[in-house]
Amino acid sequence: MATLTDFVRSNTTEPHRIRTRQILKAHPEIKKLIGQKNPTTFWVILGCVTMMTGMAYLVHDQSWWIVVAAAWFIGAFPAHTLFVCIHEAAHNLIFRKPAANMWAAILANLPTVFPTALTFKNFHIKHHAFQGVHELDADLPDWYEAKLINNYAIGKAIWLLLFPLFQGVRTLRMKELAVFDKWVMLNFAIQFTFDILIVVFFGWKALAFMGLCLFFSVGFHPLGARWIQEHFLTLDPEQETYSYYGRLNVPNLNVGFHNEHHDFPSIPWNRLPDIKKTAPEYYDSLKYHTSFVRLFFRFLFDQEISLYSRIVRKERGRVTIADQSKPDMEFVQTQDYPAKVGATV
Repeated sequence: MATLTDFVRSNTTEPHRIRTRQILKAHPEIKKLIGQKNPTTFWVILGCVTMMTGMAYLVHDQSWWIVVAAAWFIGAFPAHTLFVCIHEAAHNLIFRKPAANMWAAILANLPTVFPTALTFKNFHIKHHAFQGVHELDADLPDWYEAKLINNYAIGKAIWLLLFPLFQGVRTLRMKELAVFDKWVMLNFAIQFTFDILIVVFFGWKALAFMGLCLFFSVGFHPLGARWIQEHFLTLDPEQETYSYYGRLNVPNLNVGFHNEHHDFPSIPWNRLPDIKKTAPEYYDSLKYHTSFVRLFFRFLFDQEISLYSRIVRKERGRVTIADQSKPDMEFVQTQDYPAKVGATV
């Protein structure tokens, strides 16, 4: 692939709804997985929150090098798991009642300092519905990001290190989305109360540890390669979503099965491997990643990969701004399948 100086432009709509219809036509047995919930995720949340809070106490009076090392080598993993749990809650895949999922997300948010759980939900659903549409997809790097970071290792390292900040600034361009509601305000209030309690009882170093866990879990760490894995054009100039099949799908709660998740966003993390097993002809032909460590270093040092290595589009299809990104469930309810066709990218 040649070095890019602009995003790759597409005149088509996002590819996943088409494949969802095809797979449901070819494998109607997948319908039984759609709409399932996985309340076990709540216990994962509780365990990770307890672990990170306990670690914050243990390092609160340690040297800074111990705080940083503990965050990078240990704390980043439960922090990343909690981020995935927030993602599951955003899709209402933990409990049947949406309010219960929001409470689960607020709980999962606690050890990562910044109140992001409910705003993430509002933006992430639109990422599914409008993948690659610049003004609606907050997962897409901004124009200034790509130009500023360029394709050099030092710029990409800084981008990963400060990824949560870049992600937050991106949301300012989402002018069509209503992002503040009572749940978002509740998330802010509970999160800041928790942060204050951590400082009062454990001290500022404990809160700093939690913040470092967040930044490492989604940034300058092999786990941060997830953001490159999902939609960067790393293996094929035309395939815009990639899955990851490797060991880190354990702390990732199978979010590495990313094509499967985008095709069936109403199926919880514990059943995503079943999609690939049921419809291998639709996934075995797609390129995929097997190592976050390899991808992490390749992203840093391969000058052919930059923030421009993403597909952008203007075409929104027939999807409305109010769409809740449940195409799999909608197709099942309407039996809206095409005639059986071959697998596509």
